[in-house]
Amino acid sequence: MNFFNTFRARLLLILAFLLVATLSVQLYVNFTNSRENTRLREMQEEALVAGFVLGTNSITSSAYMKDLIGREGQTFFDESITQRIKNIMVVNQEWQITDSLNPEYLPTTDENDEIKYLTLNDVKNLPPLVATGNRLGEDLQKFPNANQMEGEEADGEMHPIPLETSEGRWYVLVTLNTDKKEIFQKASRPLIYTLLILLFSTAITFFLVWRFTRPIANLSKAAQLVAEGDLSFRLTDAKRTDEIGQLAAQFNEMTAELEKTRDLATQLQRAEKSAVVGRLASAIAHEIRNPLNYINLTLDHLRAKFAPEETGKREDFEKLTAQLKKEVGRINNQISDFLRYSRPTKLDLQPIDASRAVEDSLRIVEPQAEDQNIFISLVERENVPPILGDVEVLRSVFSNLFINAVQAMEKDGGKLNVTISPDEKSVKIEVADTGIGISQENLDKIFEPYFSTKETGTGLGLAIVKKIVDDHSGMIDVASSLNEGTKFTVKLPKAQD
Repeated sequence: MNFFNTFRARLLLILAFLLVATLSVQLYVNFTNSRENTRLREMQEEALVAGFVLGTNSITSSAYMKDLIGREGQTFFDESITQRIKNIMVVNQEWQITDSLNPEYLPTTDENDEIKYLTLNDVKNLPPLVATGNRLGEDLQKFPNANQMEGEEADGEMHPIPLETSEGRWYVLVTLNTDKKEIFQKASRPLIYTLLILLFSTAITFFLVWRFTRPIANLSKAAQLVAEGDLSFRLTDAKRTDEIGQLAAQFNEMTAELEKTRDLATQLQRAEKSAVVGRLASAIAHEIRNPLNYINLTLDHLRAKFAPEETGKREDFEKLTAQLKKEVGRINNQISDFLRYSRPTKLDLQPIDASRAVEDSLRIVEPQAEDQNIFISLVERENVPPILGDVEVLRSVFSNLFINAVQAMEKDGGKLNVTISPDEKSVKIEVADTGIGISQENLDKIFEPYFSTKETGTGLGLAIVKKIVDDHSGMIDVASSLNEGTKFTVKLPKAQD
C-alpha cells in the first residue's frame, strides 16, 4: 500500500504542516516587529540628533531654541521631529537651565535687570532619565530623576547628552515623547499573534482527534452490537484506503462470516430437528394409521352388515358412522401433514404455468366460498413466464393459503383476490383477503410449526407452505392488519433461471 495513503503518513503530514505554519507565522511576526523596532529606533536617533544640534546651536548663539526653530532655511527640525521631541533643555556647569523649549523653564530678569535661572532641581515631574553606561560619571547623582522609574506622573523619557565647553561640562537634555498606548500595542502584538496561532493549532488538533478517533469509536460501537447478536451491522469506513479502512473491511468480512456461520448453524439445527421429527413421525404414523385403517374398515363392515332395517334408526346409524369416518379421515390428514413437514420433499421440477396450480387450488374452495358469500377474483397480468416447480406440490401451497383466507372470512363474507404478475427474475402470486387479519404480535410466528390461533388447528399448514416455497428457491411474505385483511405474497423463480 502506498505510504502516503496510510493513517500514520497523513497524521505526520498534518503535524508537519502545523509546525511549518506555526514557525512561518512566528517568523513573519518577529520579522515585522524587528523592522518596526528598527524604524522607531531610527526615528528616535534622528530626534536625538536634531535635539542635540538645536541645543548646541543655543549654546553657541545668543538666540533661544524657539527662535532658532522659527528661522527660515533650517531643515533638521521638521514636523515629524517636533512631534517626537517633547522638550529640550540646556543645563550649564552649575546645573542652571539656560534655555528650553518650554517657556516656563526659560531664564527671567528681575527689577534690577539681573538674570535668574531655574536649576534642574527646581523642575518638578521630570521624566525618567535614560543614561547608559558610565558616560555621566559622578554627574549622574546630580540628576533628580536619575533613579526615577517610569510612572503615571511623568510622561516621556529624558536623554542627557554631555558637552565639554571652555566653561566646563554642559548638558543638552532631550525629552522624547513616549506613547504608552503605542508601546502597549507593540508589546502585545506578538502575544496576540502567538495566541491566535495557538488557538488555530488547538482547533486543528481537536478536529484531527475527532476525525481520527471517530472510526475507532464506530468500531467499538460495532463490536458492541455484534456482541449483542446483531451480525448484520456493517462499518461504512471500509471505503477508506488507510489502516482504518483495512480494519473496517476485515471487521465487515468477519461479521459476514459470523452471520453465515450462524445461518448455517440454524439450518443445521433445523435439519437435525427435522430428521429427528421425521423418524419419530414415521414411527408414530405407522402406529396410528394401522388402527385407523382397522377402524375405517370396521366402519365400512358395520354399515354394510349391521345397518338397522328401520328407517329412523338406519338414518341415525348412517349419520353416526359417517361422522366417525370423517373424524378418522381428519386424523389421517393431520398425520399426512405432519409427515409432509417432517420428511424431505422430493420435487419433480418442471416448467409449469403458475395459473394452472392456482386455478386447481381455487376449485377446492369455490363451493365453500359460494356458501359464505365470498367473491373470488383471479387476475393474471400480461407476459407472465413459466415457473420452475412441482405442480402437485405447489397445489398444496395455494390450497392452504386459499383455505385460510376463506376461513378468515367465514362470518360476514368478503373478497378473495388473487393476482399473478411477472417480477424481475421471478413470478409473483398475491393472495389477499378481507378477513379478520392477524395481530402484529403473531405475524412473525405464523410460519413456525405447531403455532396456530385456531382451536382445532395443528399449526402445520403455513409451516408446510413456507417449507415448500423454500424448497422451490422462492420466498413468501405476509402483511396484515386486524379487521382489514391479510395479503400473502409468494415469489417463485422463472423456469429459464
